[in-house]
Amino acid sequence: MCRSAGLRFMSRATETMEEALRKALNDEVKPFGRGGGGCINSGRGYETKSLGKIFVKSNIKKGSDIMFRGEFASLKAMLETGAVRVPRPISVLNLGAHGWALVTDYIDMGGGNRQDLVKLGTQLARMHKHNEDCLQASERSESFVGGGHTTGNYKQGVKQFGFHTSTCCGFIPQNNEWCDDWASFFVRNRLKLQVDLLIEKGDRDIKNIWPELERRATELLAPCAGVVPALIHGDLWGGNWSSCDDGPVIFDPASAFCDPEFEQGIMNMFGGYGSDFWAEYHKVLPARPGRKQRVLLYELFHHLNHWNHFGSSYKGSSMSIISQITSA
Repeated sequence: MCRSAGLRFMSRATETMEEALRKALNDEVKPFGRGGGGCINSGRGYETKSLGKIFVKSNIKKGSDIMFRGEFASLKAMLETGAVRVPRPISVLNLGAHGWALVTDYIDMGGGNRQDLVKLGTQLARMHKHNEDCLQASERSESFVGGGHTTGNYKQGVKQFGFHTSTCCGFIPQNNEWCDDWASFFVRNRLKLQVDLLIEKGDRDIKNIWPELERRATELLAPCAGVVPALIHGDLWGGNWSSCDDGPVIFDPASAFCDPEFEQGIMNMFGGYGSDFWAEYHKVLPARPGRKQRVLLYELFHHLNHWNHFGSSYKGSSMSIISQITSA
């Protein structure tokens, strides 16, 4: 989900947030730097006595606990792959009148550089391949017993698509109910959810085209029958990665186990990754035939999601992509 880069100072609100954080963490807290505000959450760094430097994202909107719990679980799952650096999740806090907050360790980021972007290509591919490696290791040792679906313990790998908790791409909760079939998962749990929201808002164009879009999407994803589920970031537009002292770092995830190509939808929507990134990525995970049309379908999900979040300014791009998909 595209977040604005604008920053704002939080004076009186920061003081009350400090008090709430002190009580919730039972620790001394002191803000540093500037408070940041995106189009979904507010965020700020704090010095603490027992946790060191932390970063706190907060939101007073109803349902923000679902969003932050999903992000916590996403960061934890990505961290455990060891493939790419992410903020270490610490806790989700109920701050009463100040809403909910996600606390992570603080990482000093300096904006992305080309060298780290190329490195990220390799690291992201390794993260996408991690579940397949876990499944192969479990099968070799004949120790696969399952059970991680409900607990978030994915060390032995998972054979289904989904996640053990809801995650939010932006603020809209996603249905991560486990499914054996990728085409069914994507069409039902991703595409249809967005379309249904737009139909509820009264858009007749999307309602009329949905039967054809559903049919065509199912056709396009038929070759994915043998795809191994991959843990994805889920919202990896260019503003959700940066560079730190030891390389690239990714943040603000909405993870699930999906077709790894699904990651590319948001990346294509906003661009900025370039051929060197993809060359390194495909050294680990080679490109599959038919990728271009599938990635266009995955990009459509994000246009629809932006339409639902930000209004009809995204209707034109959404309907244009639908036309390309259904007329092919």
